[in-house]
Amino acid sequence: MTPRGHRISVEVNGHLHEGEVPARLTLVDWLRDELHLSGTHVGCEHGICGACSVLFDGEAVRSCLMFAVQADGHRVTTVEGLSGEDGRPGELQDAFCETHALQCGYCTPGMLIAAHALLRENPHPTEAEIREAIGGNLCRCTGYQQIVEAIEHAAAKLVERGAR
Repeated sequence: MTPRGHRISVEVNGHLHEGEVPARLTLVDWLRDELHLSGTHVGCEHGICGACSVLFDGEAVRSCLMFAVQADGHRVTTVEGLSGEDGRPGELQDAFCETHALQCGYCTPGMLIAAHALLRENPHPTEAEIREAIGGNLCRCTGYQQIVEAIEHAAAKLVERGAR
């Protein structure tokens, strides 16, 4: 520990980030304020809404419920990390646009993270499995139907392309 806090080294979206953080700095605040990755949204700050979801060593987690020091030595993927290597939107993001699965967009990063985790594990999800996977993410605009359709659309396109 240094006067500023704890030294951490975290792989974020494929790039190693090192720094010192206060013990009580949340992962979402570190991502947004220190790394300037503002795609991860701060919503309820109680782990209920899912807007702050990220992949932590491949598993979807609520970054508002974790301290940045807990990420030391781990791999984090934010919604920005779901884009293609050239920075263009990936298949899942395109599907959300094509099916009008977003309105205000506040829940979208968390929904994309949940959907990405689902499709990585299950490339042929049923509607019920999709609804289960996004069930912990709150959306107040779309009624979820377009989000489910977007995930079904992305799954079909990914299977068609032979990608997972």
